Amino acid sequence: MLPLFSAFILGSTLAATPAAHARQTAPVASPTPTPLSAPATDATSDPLARIRDEGINRSRVMETISYLSDVIGPRLTNSPGMKRANLWTASKLTEWGLANAHQEAWGPFGRGWSLQKFSAQVLGATPFPLIAYPKAWSPGIKGTLTAPVVYFNPTTEAALASYKGKLKGAIVLNGTMRELPAHFAPQAQRYSDEELLKLAQASKPEPGARRQGGSQATPTQRAATEFAARRTQFLYDEGAAVLIDAGRNGDDGTVYVQSATVPQPLPTPQPEAQQPAAPGTRPVPPRRVTAWSKEAQKKKIIPQLVIASEQYNRLARMTLAGEPVKMAVDLQVKFHDDDLMGYNTVAEIPGTDKKDEVVMCGAHMDSWHTGTGATDNAAGSAVCMEAVRILKALNLPLRRTVRVALWSGEEQGLYGSEAYVTQHFGTMERGVLKSKPEQAKISAYFNLDNGTGKVRGVYAQSNDGIMPIFADWLKPFGDLGATTVTIRNTGGTDHTSFDSVNIPGFQFIQDEIEYDTRTHHSNMDVFDRIQADDMKQASVLMAAFLYNAAQRDELLPRKPIPAPPAQTAPSN
Repeated sequence: MLPLFSAFILGSTLAATPAAHARQTAPVASPTPTPLSAPATDATSDPLARIRDEGINRSRVMETISYLSDVIGPRLTNSPGMKRANLWTASKLTEWGLANAHQEAWGPFGRGWSLQKFSAQVLGATPFPLIAYPKAWSPGIKGTLTAPVVYFNPTTEAALASYKGKLKGAIVLNGTMRELPAHFAPQAQRYSDEELLKLAQASKPEPGARRQGGSQATPTQRAATEFAARRTQFLYDEGAAVLIDAGRNGDDGTVYVQSATVPQPLPTPQPEAQQPAAPGTRPVPPRRVTAWSKEAQKKKIIPQLVIASEQYNRLARMTLAGEPVKMAVDLQVKFHDDDLMGYNTVAEIPGTDKKDEVVMCGAHMDSWHTGTGATDNAAGSAVCMEAVRILKALNLPLRRTVRVALWSGEEQGLYGSEAYVTQHFGTMERGVLKSKPEQAKISAYFNLDNGTGKVRGVYAQSNDGIMPIFADWLKPFGDLGATTVTIRNTGGTDHTSFDSVNIPGFQFIQDEIEYDTRTHHSNMDVFDRIQADDMKQASVLMAAFLYNAAQRDELLPRKPIPAPPAQTAPSN
């Protein structure tokens, strides 16, 4: 979830021009966490010192993370857990003194889903339980299914045909075994000074660079896609009872699980000599049917599980050795169709002389279902809640209104934040901004969604004008390791919804800790992986950025809007 980026490091002095990017001194950050301490300045007079004192010495952030992850638990979009989280966060924000705490509808999204009961067991001469989880929106099974296990990994049409008549009623191991090399590198990491300095030397991304390439599949890629679709359809045609895979990554009992897959229409074969798309255009792929959609209710979907990679490999090897293997699976689920709308929790602290202008922070509160959504993203949600709690507890006068939003639907495609942006601020259509009046009144949106690591700085999203401002804002927190402003972009989370309509939207740089190696979308995304001091530090930084943005005389600078792409005249 952390794409490539570059960084701008604070030094003893800071020029306000982009040309100064390469002239900064080495960062003061350390790969070893800096112990949190009270501010050296007088906490009674300096607002930033008061924010730091409140956030470190009277923090509620871990209490909030624990309630969201331990008590409410996983928060799949439109599940009972998500709806409970919406209600609880609105109530808590009201308790802390925020105004207009409410649930804001978006959608419709589709069906909710919750797990009621599940077990998976290998039977036979050497029975053993499985570390396994159903995929979200997988259908259930009537009673307990006991069935033979078949390893299914055809790579050619002939191999696919060889399974004819062998899969009906079977529990199918669907896909190749995974190689599981030993871990010689530490699974938890923080940024080193050298890494941050290297990031500081990277250049600004070219406009549109991320959109280049990949728009036209090669013949080999098209053939692989078409064969994969035929493989899936074959499983349905042959009557497989349960599909099992080993997940995209993970080992040592860590299992990564997301949504069930739905059979898609078989792709239409395309001739090798297909004409390329006209310059400046992109092929529009057919709309995929998602497991939570109304269309999925009309389709037969085979129940789907993910099991620990080590156990998947063992079962595959047993079948290849000719050993008959049977499994018993009990899977009871519930679909929730009573309300198909999604909901975001929104609340605010009203401003004073500039109260019609807004500064926002936010994080997605929805999660996947195998863990408890602690690092992804009760952590970010709790930090945003803690930031506004700090500001309200200190009763600091705020010029602009400060608004917090906790999104749903992020894991399925940024749906909650995109809907909010469309409703309040406008859309970007074919490179043309169609804005609403509120778009001119929002100064910035700050996001947190990269796990439990402390804040090391901010991604500037190619906004040159923001660089010296953020650098100045970080100076009081250099001793806490927050020193870096990056000119490069990052994506994959809700700030991009704001950035897409030319609202300054930013994601904080965070230490990786175990995010991609252990917790991100896995069964180990639980409260025990949270780093308390890092969350306190992140809350202080979020509160400070909100305060600074609220108090500025001007709105934060925006990027120039690129000219819309030239339209290609149709050929006769």
